Amino acid sequence: SLDFWRLLYALLKQIHGGKWAESDAIDNQIRFVKSALWYHGYGRPELYRLPSDGSAGSRELLLAFSWLLHRLSLLELLLARNRVKTGDETSVCTCEDDLPNSQKGPTEIAPEYGPEDRVDVRYLQWLSGRLRFQWRSLHAQHQEQCKLLHKIHLFTSGSHMDQALGHFSVTETDLIRQPENYQQLLQLLESETLQLEAFLEWKQLEPVYWQWMETVLDNTAEEGSPCEPQGARVGRSGLPGVTPCCPWAGSLTEHIDRLSRDLTALRDQLQKLVTLRKAAWREKVKTREEELQKEGFPAAARKIQESVELKLQDLTSLCAARQSRAHGLRRLALRSKQPVGGSGRGGPARQERGWAAEVAGALQVREAALRRERGRLREQCRRRLEAVAGGLGAVICVSP
Repeated sequence: SLDFWRLLYALLKQIHGGKWAESDAIDNQIRFVKSALWYHGYGRPELYRLPSDGSAGSRELLLAFSWLLHRLSLLELLLARNRVKTGDETSVCTCEDDLPNSQKGPTEIAPEYGPEDRVDVRYLQWLSGRLRFQWRSLHAQHQEQCKLLHKIHLFTSGSHMDQALGHFSVTETDLIRQPENYQQLLQLLESETLQLEAFLEWKQLEPVYWQWMETVLDNTAEEGSPCEPQGARVGRSGLPGVTPCCPWAGSLTEHIDRLSRDLTALRDQLQKLVTLRKAAWREKVKTREEELQKEGFPAAARKIQESVELKLQDLTSLCAARQSRAHGLRRLALRSKQPVGGSGRGGPARQERGWAAEVAGALQVREAALRRERGRLREQCRRRLEAVAGGLGAVICVSP
């Protein structure tokens, strides 16, 4: 179990972009693993009850490791982080935070601060200004990096063997300037090749692993958790019979029988209540339908249908945008009017144009959805203003 804790610590440290060392104390490693698993949503409580000295819990650690393999695509994530970088990549993310959905949830209650806990507004303004300055500095550095990258691509254009790309990357340019560094690059490429070979071997044996994990889960369910108290496991296996050494068993059985009868009576009452509520609801719906028929139900139904169609269009465009959203690293390439290896439509297609077209399409879809939402909100505000103006008798409202 101690080796398993260290393995999870090393893997999770790589995922979160931190540096790890074997000299770290084992309790710190275990604390970090538990925090990282809790952050990713692992909810099995038996893992968090394991001791901090790493003396037990090999089965729970195996379950957590398997959960990471399935939930986070652990191996694919590690391969993507440990691959040899060309230096021409940029991080692209067109995903959006579900802010409207989060705003609909329950609002957290703000903590109450006393007079001694108040923060000066000027300090917050200073922090905001400092953050804005650092953001502008980062943006300026990114622009400078793009200019230097463009110079490298422009000066090496037409020199690469890959005619679809046509220019050297940063790593290849540095290798040309400093040939003595090729040995280090060769070692990195060999290490990446070994990792890819191991991953291919794993993909062939993966079904066997998951079949074995099914047996582990079955055994865990049958035996119960080792961290669970003894009384809980006994209570799960059933009530003991009435024996002279257990005089409390008879009264406990009678108490459970009485609770069972109470629950049965409560279920019958709930069924009757549901039947009455359904009948009252049907009567209410019937009355409302008659009122709508008198008030002009076809017009109201037409408006509802138009609103539903707009929502369906937004949903369709949103689903299409999510399918085409780019996320992760993309390699930057020099854009020219004509492909390097051909002219017109007959030239080789560039993969580098694909992600840019996806980003542009996603932004256009998002723009159209926002325009429709803006029109809907404007119409809603106009109706509210008309309703408010209608209640003012001696006031004349002129539209701007």
